[in-house]
Amino acid sequence: MNGEQGAADDGSEGSGPPWSISDAVSWLLFAIAGFAVGQVLGYVILVVVATLNGHTADYARLAAQAVPPAWVVVSELVGLWIGFLGAIAAAVTFRGTGSVVNDLGLRFSWWDLLIGPVVGFVGQVVLIPILYLPLYHLNPHIQHELSQPAQRLTGGFHGGNLFIIGFLTVVVVPLIEEMLFRGVLLRSFLRLFRSAGRFLGPAFAIILTGVLFGLAHFEPVQLLGLCAFGVVLSWLAYKLRRLGAGILAHATFNLIAVLAIASSSAVH
Repeated sequence: MNGEQGAADDGSEGSGPPWSISDAVSWLLFAIAGFAVGQVLGYVILVVVATLNGHTADYARLAAQAVPPAWVVVSELVGLWIGFLGAIAAAVTFRGTGSVVNDLGLRFSWWDLLIGPVVGFVGQVVLIPILYLPLYHLNPHIQHELSQPAQRLTGGFHGGNLFIIGFLTVVVVPLIEEMLFRGVLLRSFLRLFRSAGRFLGPAFAIILTGVLFGLAHFEPVQLLGLCAFGVVLSWLAYKLRRLGAGILAHATFNLIAVLAIASSSAVH
């Protein structure tokens, strides 16, 4: 872990990629293409796995269930991750130095072990409830609706399979998503909005990255909370100039949700 090296490569300071507007636009296009390819691959892999499982005729119905089978969830995730990783690789290879560590700030400091979990815990336990507090009186079922994405992701898993999806959700998802959103996208926007000034430029970049993070999850009810937490993660990456704390915050945020679903399943 090294928190000092990351202080020299923030895209807003001109020392790390993307070095130009053209590079930043290319990174954005790579990210968009990676997201689109990930969606398509997720569907293709789902169809292939469904065929192998003998569910060719009903895979669409199974995928649309509130709690789909485990193989449906994993198929969709793997496709999406391939697209994300492809975008990350393309950005650092064709318009970077070729180093994910240097180009995206994929570094950790010992302080991140404290900062990350605290931010993730506060985000899940304090920030989200406060944001949705006004809606509790308007919609008494809001708490149930907010838990639906986590329920969809983990509800179909039991025993050892639950441990596997928990590992993927808490370890793999934060790492890949932070590299794409806070690595590729945030640094692209920091470069593109640089002319807006030392305050407005980063503010635009941080907010836009957080909003896109929320929109990318396709969860209307959870959109407000995802955008807000996305902004927090973007601010964290900008201030610390590395991804370590954000990855751990994201992991903690997801872990709390997984534990809540697992404990609820155990009770029932």
